[in-house]
Amino acid sequence: MSKRRVVVTGLGTINPLGNNVSDTWNNLINGISGIDYISSFETDELPVTFAGEVKNFDANDYMGKQHARKLDRSGHLSIYAAEEALKDA
Repeated sequence: MSKRRVVVTGLGTINPLGNNVSDTWNNLINGISGIDYISSFETDELPVTFAGEVKNFDANDYMGKQHARKLDRSGHLSIYAAEEALKDA
């Protein structure tokens, strides 16, 4: 089997600084932190109450409930970022 080369030409991201490349870049150059108090679950019994969370992203809105329930959160975010990169390519 011959090896094929792949070139990635698009950018895609979803992270605590933003849900797309543009928002992430703007928040980064403006010194805005993605660290905040944890809002996705209760932290009363935990020693840490702040983290870098991805906010305002619902996989059900993005890929529909049927597909979203087959993946965990990291799968949702990975596919979203990969599709953003493909759109940008």
